[in-house]
Amino acid sequence: MNRCRACRSEDLSRVLDLGQVPAGDHFPDVDEPVSVAESAHSLAMNLCRACGLAQLADDDTAAEEPRGIEPQVLRDQAASAVERVAAAGWLNGRTVTEFHSPHGGTWTPLMTERGFATACPADLVVDSFGMMHEPDQRHALAQRAAATLPGGVLLLQFHSLAAIVRHGQWNALRHGHFAYYSLASLMRLLKTVGLNVVTAWSFDLYGGTILIAAVHGNAVPDDLVTSILSQESGTTDPEFVAQLQTAADDHVHALRSWLQLESDAGRKVYAYGAASRAAALFQLAEVDRTLLRAVADASPQKHGRRMPGTDVPIIPPAELIAANPDRVLLTVPDLIDEVRRSYPQLDGRWHIDNAQLGSTSEEGLHK
Repeated sequence: MNRCRACRSEDLSRVLDLGQVPAGDHFPDVDEPVSVAESAHSLAMNLCRACGLAQLADDDTAAEEPRGIEPQVLRDQAASAVERVAAAGWLNGRTVTEFHSPHGGTWTPLMTERGFATACPADLVVDSFGMMHEPDQRHALAQRAAATLPGGVLLLQFHSLAAIVRHGQWNALRHGHFAYYSLASLMRLLKTVGLNVVTAWSFDLYGGTILIAAVHGNAVPDDLVTSILSQESGTTDPEFVAQLQTAADDHVHALRSWLQLESDAGRKVYAYGAASRAAALFQLAEVDRTLLRAVADASPQKHGRRMPGTDVPIIPPAELIAANPDRVLLTVPDLIDEVRRSYPQLDGRWHIDNAQLGSTSEEGLHK
């Protein structure tokens, strides 16, 4: 990709390069041998110096049917977001349309419960983590603008690039995820299709997500927008975003070292969460069954498969409990409260895999 996916500028800077890794959404059958070709997909991030959009450099993978299920934390966050938007007076009109994320989940039932009917174009347009999956960002923006009626509002939620860099979340970079937004870059891009951000809400999900409300025509952003913009200073600077490369190198080393220490001590280590974000990490850390015996996941569609690029099988949670592991590496930190409630048998054994902290013991989470 030699041009920006949004503004078409050729002034791109490489800020993160993970080399050749597996496709994060391809989970082979457990009996299928691991091949070199399986891990031959380049994965890198560019930052456009013209518009500030961070973006997937290239993607030669073919998107597979989503095999995951929506975690409770996402459903809870969606409900919270709708309540906050309603309290701020932005749930106006009678019709709603939604641009869905391929990872599942929807806000439409939350809207219909409030009397909205589905239509397009609509008074209310919702996009929660959907637009980042569009290879052509310029076209995606135009679609969302066209779907928003005059006097209507676009609600768009995204994982903050500032949070990604601040927390060293380099593994947010994945095939099929084509764009990574700062509020400043998104506001600039929305202006090109006649939309202006008027307010915004911040959430702790994924270490920092932002929901914006944008309208057609001239509009003055409120103090909430101004505050977020001041907090994300530097996110359009390639040198700032390039900190992700160091974070990636440190994370890979930390995970490999921790797994090796656990193995040398004779402890049985399993993981929970066959997440796409773990694919590149496991490949780069050279994880195999001698270090990690299996990964449990709640999605039945992933059972009987293995983590891409490794021989590590994916098993049902019941098999994880039966294995009586000494340590359980949680690959998605946001799930900690949910898995604690669901699997009390594993209390005290959780280790949190975190791009900034490496592996963190459950006991140390709240220190």
